[in-house]
Amino acid sequence: MLAVWVEQLLGFASGALKAIRQDERYPTLMAWARDEGPALVGGDLALAQALAPELWSQTPLARLDFAAEPLARPGRNEPCWCDSGRKTKHCCGAVSLPGHVPPHLMWMLSLRDWKGDTLKAALASGRAPAQALLEAGLIAAESGQRGRAQQILESLFELSDWLMLPEQAEPAFEILIDLYQERGFHRKREALLDAVLDRGPLFLRGVALERLCLMHLDNDDLDSARAAFVRAQQALPDSPTLAYIEAMLLLHEGHEQEAAERSRFWFRRLARQGDLDADQLQFLADLAENPGATLADQLLSAEEDLAEPLVALQALLESLPVAPRPEIRRGDDGLEYHTTAREDTLFAAWQKVFRSQVESDAPMGFDEDPWPHAGEWLPALCAHPEWLDAPAVVQSLALALANRFGSLPWMAPSLFEPLATRLERWLEQVRAEGEGPFLWDSADNAVLLRTGLALVVGMERGARARSRQLAERLLTLDDQDSLGLRELVLDQLLREGHDRAALALSERELEGADEETPPLGLLMGRVLALYRLERRDEAAEALAEVARHNPHAVAMLCAENPRPVGGEGVAELGSRAEAWQYRTLMRDQWRTTPGALAWLQAGPTN
Repeated sequence: MLAVWVEQLLGFASGALKAIRQDERYPTLMAWARDEGPALVGGDLALAQALAPELWSQTPLARLDFAAEPLARPGRNEPCWCDSGRKTKHCCGAVSLPGHVPPHLMWMLSLRDWKGDTLKAALASGRAPAQALLEAGLIAAESGQRGRAQQILESLFELSDWLMLPEQAEPAFEILIDLYQERGFHRKREALLDAVLDRGPLFLRGVALERLCLMHLDNDDLDSARAAFVRAQQALPDSPTLAYIEAMLLLHEGHEQEAAERSRFWFRRLARQGDLDADQLQFLADLAENPGATLADQLLSAEEDLAEPLVALQALLESLPVAPRPEIRRGDDGLEYHTTAREDTLFAAWQKVFRSQVESDAPMGFDEDPWPHAGEWLPALCAHPEWLDAPAVVQSLALALANRFGSLPWMAPSLFEPLATRLERWLEQVRAEGEGPFLWDSADNAVLLRTGLALVVGMERGARARSRQLAERLLTLDDQDSLGLRELVLDQLLREGHDRAALALSERELEGADEETPPLGLLMGRVLALYRLERRDEAAEALAEVARHNPHAVAMLCAENPRPVGGEGVAELGSRAEAWQYRTLMRDQWRTTPGALAWLQAGPTN
């Protein structure tokens, strides 16, 4: 019965609103209620007459600057407010409504219908109830009206008293943050997060901190992600989401054992409290057993239409047969890989469904994003595993996977490591042809080298040792470092605590730099390695060279909460953007090295 009432109420209220908007006069509504209203409530004229005044009293009117014009509720012996001429007790007062009428219903429906200047003026009036804004914004978002959803939800969070926000505002907040991200409103996103953290209710502050942590993880800023997680833990110490976020954070930091231990801690703690439903408890149990696999499964299940083909791809990669030998020749400038007729045929079949072209002048780019039509090429690849005998197909797949999943360490075992096994066999056969360089510009060498870069990036967080080993193998083949792998290897050596190897690599690269300005990562990597090896005088000299190269580096690295510096791609040497990029990648290593940040702040002469 309740479901029937809700359906009748929404239909009647929508029709009533359309009648009201004709001239915004009460008699017009009542005429409609008597003539057309009964058909919307099961033919009940009395119910239609009784419901119409209730809805009129809460309807915002444009002629009154969006205020309502509520009717005075009549006494039992007074004339009924439906203008029937009878006493209330013999008219609408004798009607019992089948269910509740939300006091914000007509506002919500109005926000759903208004457009352009009218919607803008209604929102600017400040009269819209928070619940109406919340529901209208969610409806707009679910129906794909992103601009309308953003406009309405922004008004919800512009209310002066945020402590009065309903707890259902949590999904609205997350949707608005997502809308800002999707539509490129990054400053608005940051301003909203700052505002919620500054004056939002406790439940929203916790959500904001969780989102902030995830954003920092997406940007590889592990140190800021850790700081946001600690703040979230203080704000909402019993939130089940914290278990999920801490597992992700620890896996990003390379602490697989600790991720498992902390997941077991969260499971024991939250299970004892007894506040979780069965699905939440099962997720935490799975997380405690295997954090990486659980996060991978959750990610794939959240992919909606792509969940099944991605799972099929995992199964395919797990059972791939040994790759056939590539055709390697010795040319004038070194070793060369040449595609064969069979490989070209396989790649042509793949390209018909994949469609996106690898950009020859970009290390990891396509001319168009392949993922919007992944529903075509993923199943086709699973149906034709022989396509992966062609290195060009492996290249396209590795690049596509790296661009979508490369920042997620838990995806490395199932997606990237099987492809790395395939590529490593091909690279072994390159070296088996003898010594000599394997240059980027020779023959089809770029196919194998670019594939290697994609796999190094894809495994960098979830299979660090293997990622570094593959990068080092590529460097032995392409000693010109066409892929820029040496700085990446240096960072990995420092993360794994191989400080002597890191120092040797940095000094070798800096000596070979000639008059070129070296990257900040090489300079700072040498400083950190020297500091860890307790060669402080040499570290101070190296730090002075950093200051000459980039005067912003030390201050940016030591600051607790510096303002982010925008920009994508390779930053200009010596710029604040370069200093910011280095901070996001490596500050966690400086922070966890005892005394390192304090030493930096004291200056290079210390």
